[in-house]
Amino acid sequence: MKKLLVLTTALILSASAQAFDVEAKYNQACAACHAVGVAGAPKAFDPAAWAPKLATGMDALVASVTQGKGVMPPKGLCMDCSADQFKALINYMSKAK
Repeated sequence: MKKLLVLTTALILSASAQAFDVEAKYNQACAACHAVGVAGAPKAFDPAAWAPKLATGMDALVASVTQGKGVMPPKGLCMDCSADQFKALINYMSKAK
């Protein structure tokens, strides 16, 4: 029982150490297009560019990312992102820096 408790604690600590780093994931998966607005992608950190997208609702935006839209392939360049991580990325990119 003690070994199970130690193992469980180690797994929890390991998972929290690997917490989602939104800035790193943006740089890895989103910046290639959103930094300059490639093919009509809303530019990162430009609230005016994101306002019409945000008006459709977060669920619609996450669905667009997941399914792909225009030249953006399904899941963009973040094949391992969850819906919650896409929400965090959208929130990060849609605010002024």
